[in-house]
Amino acid sequence: MPSSADFLEASGARIRLRALETIDVDTLFRWENDPAVWDAGSAHAPFSRRQLWDYVNSYDGDIFAARQLRLMIVRTDSDETIGTLDLFDFDPANSRCAVGIFITPEARGLGFAKEALRSAAYHLRRHLSIHQLYAIVGDDNTPSIALFRAAGFSDTAIIPDWIRRAGSYIPAHLFTLILKET
Repeated sequence: MPSSADFLEASGARIRLRALETIDVDTLFRWENDPAVWDAGSAHAPFSRRQLWDYVNSYDGDIFAARQLRLMIVRTDSDETIGTLDLFDFDPANSRCAVGIFITPEARGLGFAKEALRSAAYHLRRHLSIHQLYAIVGDDNTPSIALFRAAGFSDTAIIPDWIRRAGSYIPAHLFTLILKET
């Protein structure tokens, strides 16, 4: 059964996707504990280094067993880790999963996220036979909305009152991408 190790060769022109490693604990600690990005994801409290160490050491990169897969996004020119691509809510019966992506502030707007999404989509279809990716993005997250559109995702639906922000609710966009045979 393919696992995250299969993504070691997944690359675009400027990035590669690689498996989560213990060397990533301090990087994840910085990223996961930045309250500025909590609204875009599901975290609402800080993580300890110990929690992240345990997570990384017990991580199972088999998407079929764990129903999720976390890949690190690395620049090929500098070997710098600039983000993470998360596949979660994997539904093997319907061959689809959700995708989330984080890029460091200094690497945003340079096309790395789009390249990572496209590289992941290609390898998910080719090696894991996944048929569809989807993402749910808050209506106030203009950069992510632009990213998913630019990466070829369809803005399939608006979900009313989906995300709670400061005691009120905002709509969310449901983006979908059918992974076609290449």
